[in-house]
Amino acid sequence: MLKYLEELDLQPVGLAVSKLSRRAFLGTGATFALGVFATRGEAFPKWPTGGEQMPNGLRDDPLIFVSIDPDGTVTLVAHRSEMGTGSRTSLPMVMADEMEADWSRVRIVQAEGDEPKYGNQDTDGSRSMRHHIQAARKIGGSVRHMMQAAAGQEWGVPAEEVVVENHAARHGDKTLGFGELAEVAMALPVPQHDQIAYKSEDQFRYVGKGEVQITDLHDITTGKAVYGADVTVDGMLYAVAARPPVVGGKVLTFDATEAMAVPGVIGVYELPHSIPPAGFAPLGGVAVVAENTWAALQARDRLKIDWEDGPHGGYSSGPFMEAMKATAQDKGNVLRTRGEPAGAFSNASRTFGQTYTQDHMAHIPMEPPVALASVTENGVEIWAPVQSPYTTRTDVAKALEVDPANVRVNVTLLGGGFGRKSKADFVTEAALLSREAGAPVRMQWTREDDIRHCYYHTTSAERIEVALDDAGTVTGWRHNSVAPSILSTFAPDGGHQFHIESGMGHLDMPFDIANVSIENGEAFAHTRIGWFRSVSNIPRAWAIGSFVGDLAAELGKDQREMWLELIGAPRTVDLAAEGYPENFWNYGEPLAEFPIETGRLANVLNVAADGIGYGKDLPDGEAIGLAVHRSFVSYVACAAHVKVQDGKISIPEMHLAIDCGYAANPERIRSQMEGASVMGMTVALNSSITFENGAVEQSNYNDYDVVRSDNFPGSVVTHIIDHPFSVHATGVGEPGVPPVAPAIANGLFLATGQRKRALPMGANV
Repeated sequence: MLKYLEELDLQPVGLAVSKLSRRAFLGTGATFALGVFATRGEAFPKWPTGGEQMPNGLRDDPLIFVSIDPDGTVTLVAHRSEMGTGSRTSLPMVMADEMEADWSRVRIVQAEGDEPKYGNQDTDGSRSMRHHIQAARKIGGSVRHMMQAAAGQEWGVPAEEVVVENHAARHGDKTLGFGELAEVAMALPVPQHDQIAYKSEDQFRYVGKGEVQITDLHDITTGKAVYGADVTVDGMLYAVAARPPVVGGKVLTFDATEAMAVPGVIGVYELPHSIPPAGFAPLGGVAVVAENTWAALQARDRLKIDWEDGPHGGYSSGPFMEAMKATAQDKGNVLRTRGEPAGAFSNASRTFGQTYTQDHMAHIPMEPPVALASVTENGVEIWAPVQSPYTTRTDVAKALEVDPANVRVNVTLLGGGFGRKSKADFVTEAALLSREAGAPVRMQWTREDDIRHCYYHTTSAERIEVALDDAGTVTGWRHNSVAPSILSTFAPDGGHQFHIESGMGHLDMPFDIANVSIENGEAFAHTRIGWFRSVSNIPRAWAIGSFVGDLAAELGKDQREMWLELIGAPRTVDLAAEGYPENFWNYGEPLAEFPIETGRLANVLNVAADGIGYGKDLPDGEAIGLAVHRSFVSYVACAAHVKVQDGKISIPEMHLAIDCGYAANPERIRSQMEGASVMGMTVALNSSITFENGAVEQSNYNDYDVVRSDNFPGSVVTHIIDHPFSVHATGVGEPGVPPVAPAIANGLFLATGQRKRALPMGANV
């Protein structure tokens, strides 16, 4: 699945509300249900961009999101996957607020994978809230409007005289609860958007308040939450697989004699081999199916397999990185030009440049990939922690050559995702094995499987050079980004990144510099590359943020002064004047509605710096580093207090400032920023996947480490820039990660004089 690619040829769609046959659908006259379907049409007048931007296309089937039982219980459907981002809470919270439901009487159920019914279900791109907040308001507002009309009908009074609040309709001293009104309300027409009197911002009860905790918090903290590996069905079997150590490799021969002798083993099966570009097809290999996971693991160790490595057997990280660095030194394909960069460099008083690198990274979610599949003559049922449930459904259908209508995907909680679980190869494996074994099969990836056979974050080399005049003013900027493209996972590899990757912190460089050349050098992929939290923003923020620190040192300037000088005066970056946005990807959003605003970028930098007390005296071996980055149409700055003691890097305090437009759920925003601080520190110090002769050298936490409880940011303070509802809500889940590593590197340099230009930096100096 590459949903961003699918968006390219689609026009924005509008959401309309439609009446549906509720009695026929629910089989009862006592329950209220509301659905919407997507159609091309005018945008919401109160919110000109948002849910209507999703490429849902024309739909005939209703989307059921709300039902109300006779006892007044409101059931809301969450159609996005929950992996800590809070989308399972935040969007239903918006519905509940607009419909005036009492949150304590709301029940949330997870939608199955069914985009024709529920609309886009890919939980990625930090877009759940920014694309669906108005759609959620419209659903809730429609319910409130219909309750108001139903009560007016019951009492014989004009609907506009009825007040709906706190789970009931009131008129004078008369009150009817939601449950009492459900049957009458369901017979009424669903209002059009111009009939709904939406709440004003000061009338919100939950939205923007930060008082609603994540829905699954109690179950998660008490161990009752259901993740992928928690699902069991009668007669289920368990599977693990040995996969080729080199991508593109395949099984030549295998001997399963010893494996079959392990008690509890049911069978050994060869998985289909596929050579990239393979999309989400399995890697191939040999799978063991057994009565329990332990038996399957023991049997896998006894398999005797001869592998053919294929075309990528010579891939080794060291030589490949050196080649990328050399490519970055040369001129790449020019993606964006401003002014006369060649003239700026030829006429410069002097030039200054550095190269910054990043190794491949694995996602390592707390819960490794796992899926339970049951294939019978009646159809296929899946239980899995997936970010893209409908793509999972269609992938499984394709692999089994069945109608997608006969595949049901039940989405469990995700124990972390970070992009890895948008790829359903592990689900396809489970389904194939269930068909072969004639029983439900749980495919369990181990931590070693996940690290050695991931869809990795790409490796990169970023070369930045500036031209300087006699006064030390930057007159020219050249940035050549060299990295294998994620596009290689979905299409024949052309050796260059495509415009979605280039739109992430590269093509959209916001600095006020007269002469600019943004370039992309050639690099071919030799492993599976996938989406990773914040994607290409990580290497770009790493390079640009570190370079600002390097340039400040070169020119003898304070780092905040250097940042603000480069950002320049508050303005909107006019890409159209440079020939864009014809091929500029603005995170799927219209640039006119979500412009690049340097004032917001400078503001979050100052807020984070002021919050941490930038400029205060610190002991030797301690300093504060700054970095700021725009991604997913949000602006985030990081101020990291870096301390080095006995050679160990620690972060006693970190301040993150985020401008994400209207802050619909401050509780989740703070949580995501805190999580980003920990993941960003891991990216900075620990994350390195390397290859030797085509195979991954790391295997588990012993050699692919993370920041742990004895060394993670000691205090994280999140500053949320306040905006009214009229300012579009933007991304939150991913934008916090990119500025963390360069802020740490800049602090480390000021504290020790040691400049690290390769990610990871290592936890010790």
